[in-house]
Amino acid sequence: DLIPLAKRESFHLLIGSRLFISTPPPEMEKMIFFIVDNMNRGSKIIDDVDQKWEVAQLNLEAGEKALSASAFHSAAKYLLAGLSLLGTDSWEAKYNLTIRLYDAASEALFVIGDFSRLSELTEKPLLYARSFEDKLNIHNNLVRALAASSKFDEGIGKCVEIVSQLGEVIPIDLTPDVYVYEVDQVKQLLNGKSRQELLSLPKMSDPQKLAAMQFMNHGLTMSYVARPLLNPILVFRMVKMSIEHGMCNISAFAFACYGAWLVSEPTCDVEGGHRMGRVAIEMMNRLSAVEMMPRLYATVFGFINIWVEPWQAGQQKHVEAYNSGVATGDMEYAFVNINQYAFKAIYGCGENVESLSQNMQAYSKRAFQCGQRPAWLSFIVFHQLTLDLMGIEQNAFLAYSDGMTEDSCFTHCRDNKITSMCRLICCKKKYVAFLTGNMDTSARMFDLYHDFAVGPVGRLVNIIVSVFIDGLIGFFFARKHGEDEVKWTSVGLDAIQTVRKWVESSDWNFANKLYLLEAEYCFLRGDDDNAMARYTASVKAAREHRFIHEE
Repeated sequence: DLIPLAKRESFHLLIGSRLFISTPPPEMEKMIFFIVDNMNRGSKIIDDVDQKWEVAQLNLEAGEKALSASAFHSAAKYLLAGLSLLGTDSWEAKYNLTIRLYDAASEALFVIGDFSRLSELTEKPLLYARSFEDKLNIHNNLVRALAASSKFDEGIGKCVEIVSQLGEVIPIDLTPDVYVYEVDQVKQLLNGKSRQELLSLPKMSDPQKLAAMQFMNHGLTMSYVARPLLNPILVFRMVKMSIEHGMCNISAFAFACYGAWLVSEPTCDVEGGHRMGRVAIEMMNRLSAVEMMPRLYATVFGFINIWVEPWQAGQQKHVEAYNSGVATGDMEYAFVNINQYAFKAIYGCGENVESLSQNMQAYSKRAFQCGQRPAWLSFIVFHQLTLDLMGIEQNAFLAYSDGMTEDSCFTHCRDNKITSMCRLICCKKKYVAFLTGNMDTSARMFDLYHDFAVGPVGRLVNIIVSVFIDGLIGFFFARKHGEDEVKWTSVGLDAIQTVRKWVESSDWNFANKLYLLEAEYCFLRGDDDNAMARYTASVKAAREHRFIHEE
C-alpha cells in the first residue's frame, strides 16, 4: 500500500526479475510461484519480446508444477498468463513453448470445468500445430469435455475418427456377425493365457498405439451411456491391442472392462470375470498406474465383485477412488465412483437415507461446478430418490433450473438417446412406487424400463435389485388373477430363475431376495406353510447379511 499505484506494476516486475536472476537453479523450484506471481503483476508493461517469452516459459513451469500438485485453478491461471504473453509469431519462433502451454492449459481448463474457454483456446493449436500427433493432447481434452457435457454422439464420433487416423478402424455398423467376430478374435488371443503371462506382457512403445488406447479409453464411458453395443467392441480392441503390442497403464482398465463384460449377460462367467478383475488390479499395481485407480475401482468393485463379494465390502474402495480422481484430475471417474457408492448405498445396502440425501445434494453441486453433466444429473436423481423415500415433497431439480423436473429430464434424455439416464430414472420411479405401494405406477415403470435395455455391458446394483423388484411386482399382480395373470406370473418366475443363478456366486447378496421371491410364489399358489417358512428365512438372511432395509 506504500507503493504508488502507478508504480506497482514496475515494482513487482522488478522484484520478480531480480529474484529470478539471483535464485540459483536448485532453489528455483521452491521460489517459482513467488517469482512468477510478481512478474505477472507487471507483465503488461513488458515490451521486449525475448523477455515476454522468458516470462511465458516461467509461467509454463509454474503451471506444470501446479498441475502436478493438483492445484488446477492455479495451474490454469499461470498457463493462461503464459499464453497471453505469446505473440502471433510464437508458432514459428517458439513452437515447443507454445504447444506445451496450449496442451497444459487445455488440461487445466478441462479439470476445472471451464469448457467454453477450453473450446476457444483449442482453435489455434488445431490450426497451427505442425503435425497430427501434436494435436492429440488438444483432441484428448476436447473429447473429455464433450463427454462431461453429455455430447456423447459427437464425442464418440471424434474418438472413432481419431482412432481410425491412428490405424485402428472401429466398426460402426454393429451387426450380430460383426459382434461375434470381435468376440472370437479376443477370446482366441486370451485362450490358454495364464495370469502370469498376462502380467508379463511387454510394455507398449508404439506412440500411435498408445494414443489409440487413450482415445478408446475415453470412448468407453460415452458408449456405455449412449451406444451400449459399441462399448464391448472398444473393450475387445483394447485388450487385443495390449496382447499384440504390449501393455500400457490403460491396459489395466481394458482388462477390468473385459472382466465386467464376462460377468454380464449373456456370458455370465462370474469366475472368469472375477479372475480378470484381480489381474487388472495387479497389473495397475505393477505398472504403478495410480492415475488409473478411479477407473479400475469403478469397474472392479462396481461391476465385477458385486457378484461375488458382499456389497458392503466395496464401499470404501469407491471413496478411495473418488479422492484419487480428485487428486489426479480424473473428475469423470471420481464422480463415477460416487455414483457406484450411491447405487449400492441406496438400492443395495440400505444406508441412512437422511445422510445420503445430504451427501447427494453436496455431490451434485460439486459435479455441477466441475462441468460434469452426466454425474450431476445422476446425483440429482439420487437426491430426488432420497427425498421421495423420506416423504419430502421437494423438486431436487429446481436448484439448478427453473421449471426442470424429473419428467422433463427424462424426456430430454429420451429424445437425445441417453439411454443410461433413462434407465436410471425409470428404475428410480419403479423402486419408489413399489416401496410406497403405488403398484399401478410400478407396473407402468416396469413396461417403460424395458425400452432401455442394458445390452451386453455391465450391470450396476440398481439394475440387479430392479430384477428382484420386478419379481415382486409380478407376483403382486398375478395374485389379482386378472386376464394378465400369466404375464405377471412369468415375470415373477423369471426373476426367481435369475436370482437363483446369482445365489450360486454370492449367497450373501442374494439369498434373502431369493427366499422372498419364493415365498411370494408359494403365497400365489396357496402354499401358506412353505410361504411362511421362506418369509422367515428371508428376514433371517437379510438381518444376518446386514440388508436391514429388506428385513
